[in-house]
Amino acid sequence: MVIKFTSNTTTPPTVLFMGVDKVENEDLIKYGWPEDVWFHVDKLSSAHVYLRLPQGMTIDSIPEDLLQDCCQLVKQNSIEGCKLNNVAIVYTMWSNLKKTGDMAVGQVGFHNNKAVKHTVVEKKINEIVNRLEKTRWKGDVDYKKERDDRDSQERRKQKKLDQERRDQEKKNQLAEQKRKVTESYGDVDWDAGATRNDEDPGNLSDDFM
Repeated sequence: MVIKFTSNTTTPPTVLFMGVDKVENEDLIKYGWPEDVWFHVDKLSSAHVYLRLPQGMTIDSIPEDLLQDCCQLVKQNSIEGCKLNNVAIVYTMWSNLKKTGDMAVGQVGFHNNKAVKHTVVEKKINEIVNRLEKTRWKGDVDYKKERDDRDSQERRKQKKLDQERRDQEKKNQLAEQKRKVTESYGDVDWDAGATRNDEDPGNLSDDFM
């Protein structure tokens, strides 16, 4: 079961989500999307909050208001962190999460610590938390199916792009061939040929005698 929230700080609104417990977090870790950003309170227990980046947005270009929503949400869903000020938050791309067999349920590491970003939430902002809570949706999700559907759609998009690229390359090749043919005709001195014939008209009549 997953809990989803909607941040209206962007147009269109952006989806934030988290598992209801650490067991649910395992499915989120396993079937995350490449465009998911993972948030957690640093060195404290908290929910695993995810931001699904809209097309064209990167982890480095997350708008400040949207980043604030994510951080306030993960702070609010930390038993200890929700009571504290100046709470450290870490976030990174889902693809940077590392899960090994010896880790506890819900526990993760990182493939590259340098790819982990850090920020601090000075204090709880009730206005943000209340706004997000009003959009809360809780329900069952087939994470594997969602990921499979997403991958199928991406493959179709890539196939279309590849076909468009091949069509453009073929079009460019034909245009280049046409240009070369045009240039080759331009090198012929048609006037010079006509002048030679005009200078010796006798040769023309000799052919028919």
